[in-house]
Amino acid sequence: MSLYGMMRTGVSGMNAQAARLGTVADNIANANTTGYKRSSAEFSSLVLPSGGGSYNSGGVSTSVRYAISQEGALQFTTSITDLAIGGDGFFVVQDSSNVSYLTRAGSFIPDSDGNLVNAAGYQLMGYDYANGTPTPVVNGFDGLVPINVLQGALQADASTTGVFTANLNSDAAIVTGTLPSANAATSQYTHKSSLVVYDDLGGEVLLDFYYTKTAADTWEVSVFDQAGATAGTSFPYSSAALSTVTLNFDPTTGDLTGASTSAITVPVPGGQNLDIDFAAMTQLAYEFNVGDASVDGNAPSKVVSVEITTDGTVYAKYENGTLDPKFKIALADVQSPDQLDPLSGNVFAQNSESGVVTTGFAGSGNFGDIISGALESSNVDIAEELTSMIESQRSYTANSKVFQTGSDLMDVLVNLKR
Repeated sequence: MSLYGMMRTGVSGMNAQAARLGTVADNIANANTTGYKRSSAEFSSLVLPSGGGSYNSGGVSTSVRYAISQEGALQFTTSITDLAIGGDGFFVVQDSSNVSYLTRAGSFIPDSDGNLVNAAGYQLMGYDYANGTPTPVVNGFDGLVPINVLQGALQADASTTGVFTANLNSDAAIVTGTLPSANAATSQYTHKSSLVVYDDLGGEVLLDFYYTKTAADTWEVSVFDQAGATAGTSFPYSSAALSTVTLNFDPTTGDLTGASTSAITVPVPGGQNLDIDFAAMTQLAYEFNVGDASVDGNAPSKVVSVEITTDGTVYAKYENGTLDPKFKIALADVQSPDQLDPLSGNVFAQNSESGVVTTGFAGSGNFGDIISGALESSNVDIAEELTSMIESQRSYTANSKVFQTGSDLMDVLVNLKR
């Protein structure tokens, strides 16, 4: 056995244990770092060829592995923009150079521009609802934009669609006099209701709906702008009916016939054409009863907060209580997460060993759910790290003894010449 080989083996062992102590030091230092994934040193033997009565000592090689796929415990917070992933997947973040990375560190807060950034300054990325419901680009980061929660200006939306469901009393008498569509002082009707809608500037417009039985199973529906009603009597209005349709009901089922009109289009004064669905209207032997009366649009309102759902949709919540989807947070994953390259700031980069990045949305496919108001803790176990530290210390000391013994034997050989 070569004494030099013996000494090199001892040095190899000390280097290996030093690397292990380095991972232990990193793990302990980041035990409270959000989204940190512990590292560990794995050893493999190096064996040199030996023959006859001689033995060539080898050594040990070290490789560092990262427990990226191992989830940390969740810690709940009071911040809506603190995000964690319950299950597989990574947040997609971007640095100041517009380079994209993956991370599980979800301690996001708005910067001066309203973009969500984490403690390392990386921006959270997602898809914008500006062009409709977003769909992910499954094989890349194209189309991603920074998630912005800046509380914007007032927003008002004009009414364009609505649903009205009611029962018209089949036992009501047929009106033989002047109908509401004539807009005369003598106009007669069977039922009446009113509906609030919104014009282009978010102003409220009250519409009066008149339902008049004109024949068996036949009803006229006329809509007027309430602002033009005559005080105390309504009729006549200052302007003609905004829209009038006829509904025909099946005498056996009470539902609209297949040939009947099932909707009405009303030109809202100062607003848009409002399409109201009447498809679920009925004519039964029961008093007039409204089941559903809903329209879109809203009065001017400002954003008071944001809400983030489990599928990653970021809603702007207005002071009138309405929710408007603004962004959808993207998640990404790779075939072998533990092979990702860890970088500073708790981010990871793909490589040939990790596989290709695929993107999607929380709750779909293999992606987990996004949990608002929570953070993923480090997956470091302090007790395990301290145990590893003691083991490495002992092993390092033993390897140093091997080197010291080889050095002493070299001194013996040198002294033989003296």
